[in-house]
Amino acid sequence: MKIRIHRNSVRFRLSKTEVSLLENEGHLEEITDFGSAQLRYAVAKSAGADLQARFEQNKITLDVPGKLLEGWAANNTVGFEGNMLLGDGSSLFMLIEKDFKCLDNVDEDQSDNYDNPKSC
Repeated sequence: MKIRIHRNSVRFRLSKTEVSLLENEGHLEEITDFGSAQLRYAVAKSAGADLQARFEQNKITLDVPGKLLEGWAANNTVGFEGNMLLGDGSSLFMLIEKDFKCLDNVDEDQSDNYDNPKSC
Protein backbone atom coordinates (compact mmCIF):
# COMPACT_ATOMS: atom_id res chain seq x y z
CA MET A 1 0.00 0.00 0.00
CA LYS A 2 1.28 3.41 -0.94
CA ILE A 3 0.11 6.72 0.41
CA ARG A 4 0.55 10.15 -1.12
CA ILE A 5 -0.25 13.31 0.83
CA HIS A 6 -0.32 16.79 -0.62
CA ARG A 7 -1.89 19.67 1.26
CA ASN A 8 -5.52 18.71 1.89
CA SER A 9 -5.53 15.52 -0.15
CA VAL A 10 -4.63 11.96 0.70
CA ARG A 11 -4.36 9.16 -1.85
CA PHE A 12 -4.00 5.44 -1.19
CA ARG A 13 -2.80 3.05 -3.92
CA LEU A 14 -3.31 -0.69 -3.44
CA SER A 15 -1.81 -3.73 -5.17
CA LYS A 16 -3.91 -6.67 -6.36
CA THR A 17 -3.25 -8.60 -3.15
CA GLU A 18 -4.11 -5.61 -0.99
CA VAL A 19 -7.41 -4.95 -2.80
CA SER A 20 -8.38 -8.61 -2.25
CA LEU A 21 -7.35 -8.50 1.41
CA LEU A 22 -9.32 -5.31 2.01
CA GLU A 23 -12.39 -6.73 0.29
CA ASN A 24 -12.23 -10.03 2.20
CA GLU A 25 -10.72 -9.13 5.58
CA GLY A 26 -11.77 -5.50 5.86
CA HIS A 27 -8.48 -3.96 7.03
CA LEU A 28 -4.95 -3.12 5.83
CA GLU A 29 -2.24 -1.35 7.79
CA GLU A 30 1.35 -0.28 7.12
CA ILE A 31 4.03 1.34 9.28
CA THR A 32 6.80 3.75 8.36
CA ASP A 33 9.43 3.81 11.10
CA PHE A 34 11.30 7.06 11.75
CA GLY A 35 13.29 5.69 14.68
CA SER A 36 11.88 7.94 17.40
CA ALA A 37 8.32 7.67 16.07
CA GLN A 38 6.21 5.69 13.64
CA LEU A 39 3.62 6.77 11.11
CA ARG A 40 0.85 4.25 10.62
CA TYR A 41 -1.59 4.32 7.75
CA ALA A 42 -4.57 2.06 7.29
CA VAL A 43 -7.63 1.40 5.19
CA ALA A 44 -10.67 -0.13 6.83
CA LYS A 45 -14.04 -1.34 5.60
CA SER A 46 -16.82 0.69 7.22
CA ALA A 47 -20.59 0.63 7.50
CA GLY A 48 -20.78 4.31 6.52
CA ALA A 49 -22.05 5.66 3.22
CA ASP A 50 -19.07 7.90 2.40
CA LEU A 51 -15.29 7.85 2.51
CA GLN A 52 -14.04 9.25 5.81
CA ALA A 53 -10.55 9.81 7.16
CA ARG A 54 -9.14 10.04 10.68
CA PHE A 55 -5.78 10.99 12.11
CA GLU A 56 -5.32 9.69 15.66
CA GLN A 57 -2.17 8.71 17.56
CA ASN A 58 0.12 9.08 14.52
CA LYS A 59 -2.20 6.93 12.41
CA ILE A 60 -4.08 7.91 9.25
CA THR A 61 -7.12 5.72 8.65
CA LEU A 62 -9.28 5.85 5.54
CA ASP A 63 -12.70 4.32 6.16
CA VAL A 64 -14.23 2.92 2.96
CA PRO A 65 -17.90 1.92 2.74
CA GLY A 66 -18.15 -1.86 2.53
CA LYS A 67 -20.67 -1.56 -0.29
CA LEU A 68 -17.99 0.04 -2.52
CA LEU A 69 -15.57 -2.81 -1.85
CA GLU A 70 -17.95 -5.60 -2.90
CA GLY A 71 -16.46 -7.16 -6.04
CA TRP A 72 -13.77 -4.48 -6.36
CA ALA A 73 -10.94 -7.00 -6.77
CA ALA A 74 -12.62 -8.53 -9.83
CA ASN A 75 -14.20 -5.53 -11.53
CA ASN A 76 -12.79 -2.70 -13.65
CA THR A 77 -13.46 0.07 -11.16
CA VAL A 78 -10.18 1.91 -10.63
CA GLY A 79 -11.06 3.57 -7.34
CA PHE A 80 -13.24 5.78 -5.22
CA GLU A 81 -12.98 9.40 -4.17
CA GLY A 82 -14.68 11.80 -1.84
CA ASN A 83 -14.42 15.08 0.01
CA MET A 84 -14.73 15.28 3.78
CA LEU A 85 -15.83 18.65 5.16
CA LEU A 86 -13.62 19.97 7.93
CA GLY A 87 -14.61 22.18 10.85
CA ASP A 88 -13.07 25.33 9.37
CA GLY A 89 -15.11 25.12 6.17
CA SER A 90 -12.33 23.53 4.10
CA SER A 91 -12.34 19.92 2.94
CA LEU A 92 -10.04 16.93 2.69
CA PHE A 93 -9.94 15.17 -0.69
CA MET A 94 -9.62 11.37 -0.35
CA LEU A 95 -8.84 8.85 -3.07
CA ILE A 96 -8.31 5.11 -2.94
CA GLU A 97 -7.33 3.36 -6.14
CA LYS A 98 -5.78 0.29 -7.67
CA ASP A 99 -2.03 0.62 -8.25
CA PHE A 100 -1.09 0.28 -11.93
CA LYS A 101 2.26 -0.74 -13.36
CA CYS A 102 4.33 2.24 -14.44
CA LEU A 103 4.82 2.75 -18.17
CA ASP A 104 8.43 3.80 -17.75
CA ASN A 105 11.20 1.76 -16.18
CA VAL A 106 11.33 1.97 -12.40
CA ASP A 107 13.43 0.13 -9.86
CA GLU A 108 10.59 -1.28 -7.80
CA ASP A 109 8.77 -4.59 -7.85
CA GLN A 110 5.49 -4.06 -9.71
CA SER A 111 4.61 -7.72 -10.16
CA ASP A 112 1.52 -7.38 -7.93
CA ASN A 113 0.24 -4.19 -9.57
CA TYR A 114 -2.58 -4.02 -12.06
CA ASP A 115 -1.78 -3.86 -15.76
CA ASN A 116 -1.77 -0.26 -16.89
CA PRO A 117 -4.71 0.35 -19.25
CA LYS A 118 -2.56 2.78 -21.26
CA SER A 119 -0.18 -0.04 -22.19
CA CYS A 120 -2.84 -1.92 -24.15
